[in-house]
Amino acid sequence: MEKILLVDDDEGLLHFLSRFFQRKGYEVTACLNGRAAIEKINKESFDLILLDYKMPEFNGLDTLAEIKAVEVKTPVIIMTAYGTTDLTIETMKKGAYDYLVKPFDRKDLSRIVNDALAISRQMKEIVSFPDSTTVVPASMDRNSHQIIGNSKIMRDIYKLIGQIAEKDVSVLITGESGTGKELMARAIYHHSCRKDKPFIAINCAAIPETLFESELFGHERGAFTGAERTYIGKIERCDNGTLFLDEIGEMSPALQAKLLRVLQEGEIERLGGNRIIKVNVRVITATNKNLEKEVALGGFRKDLYWRLKVISIDIPPLRQRMGDAPDLVDYFLKKFSLEYNRPLCYLSGTALNKLTSYSWPGNVRELENCIRRAVLLSTGDVIAEGNLMIPDPKEEHVLQTLNREQLIERLKEKLEEIIPEILRLSKQNIHTNLIEVVEETLISKVLRECGNNQVQAARMLGISRNTLRHRLKKQLDKQEDDQET
Repeated sequence: MEKILLVDDDEGLLHFLSRFFQRKGYEVTACLNGRAAIEKINKESFDLILLDYKMPEFNGLDTLAEIKAVEVKTPVIIMTAYGTTDLTIETMKKGAYDYLVKPFDRKDLSRIVNDALAISRQMKEIVSFPDSTTVVPASMDRNSHQIIGNSKIMRDIYKLIGQIAEKDVSVLITGESGTGKELMARAIYHHSCRKDKPFIAINCAAIPETLFESELFGHERGAFTGAERTYIGKIERCDNGTLFLDEIGEMSPALQAKLLRVLQEGEIERLGGNRIIKVNVRVITATNKNLEKEVALGGFRKDLYWRLKVISIDIPPLRQRMGDAPDLVDYFLKKFSLEYNRPLCYLSGTALNKLTSYSWPGNVRELENCIRRAVLLSTGDVIAEGNLMIPDPKEEHVLQTLNREQLIERLKEKLEEIIPEILRLSKQNIHTNLIEVVEETLISKVLRECGNNQVQAARMLGISRNTLRHRLKKQLDKQEDDQET
């Protein structure tokens, strides 16, 4: 359970916030002044701190400075009745993650808190490499991740990360979807000189183009319709830290130019603002595209490409390092047996043979999900071949030979099986719920087929790219709403 510390001299507000967060499943501690908060922080750690700006004796900025001396990685949100630009700049300079203007909207409160807790989790996650004595760690927790693989190609990657992690240079990570590019980025961060500063990850393909500039660079109040408050962008929040931009090949040419300015000049301007803000961030990027080809075709800036690719790391697909598969399986079996409180499982011989003979187009992520599902479905401590539910190459071949009418018939057969189960579970909004599930699955599969190229995916789906981005954003919002409830 994540822990939130509330600090405010208003008892009524503390009561409201305590109940609000407790209902969402957080453990809440409340303090009426800054000194009491510092005493609490010296005794226990928190995942997030909400701190009032104006308090008697020991004000919010003084308390913030004390907190940052003790809890470097814990995000702090300042609560204030004075939402001025000067105050925003001052609190950010002192190390605040963001601010909330009283009286605040519950939706704004939830959004900012969810963002801050996500950053808190990312900063506290530990990424380690395999050593010569053991592959599977003796114990695991939610903040521990291990990169698995002792093949020569992976050992060479670990060696390269060790050489460049503390060198403050940009890194471009390439590889197919599911190979672990973000995990490698976190490994670089955790072994760098910036490990006590923010690590913020952004998927460039998941945010609609119309919102992306504001998300990265922030905006001033009144910058556009609906901009009711100043918004601190991800780059500004990441000052002195590490910014990870996944799917960088999806970034528009206009934003590429602005990112180049960050790398060259170390400065940004918020949307609708006229003040130059200095920033100091290390940028790590990742893509499953061939960016050199994109540069040649004019889809990606050549000058930005070379700025990003000071160091490049190419992660091989799982099929090229199948010698690591047994170690990965052992790791995931232990991880999910512990997570789901199941007896420690192991694979039967036929199951292991089936697993190592499959090509794993979804790479390590697909293998992880396969083992997760197998652990959940197993009835004992042995996972049989049938529990793996690995696609049968013969079945795939049959599907590939079907014509349009036969495929539609096959789809109808599947729906005949599934719809009675849906009706059994729910009698309301069946059409909407089913369409949402089908659309989400369809978009996901088409994006994978197109190598996450949104232009190609939109063309294949028969919709505009903006429509595709809007639907991806809608799916993301729904996931966040589900997490809140």
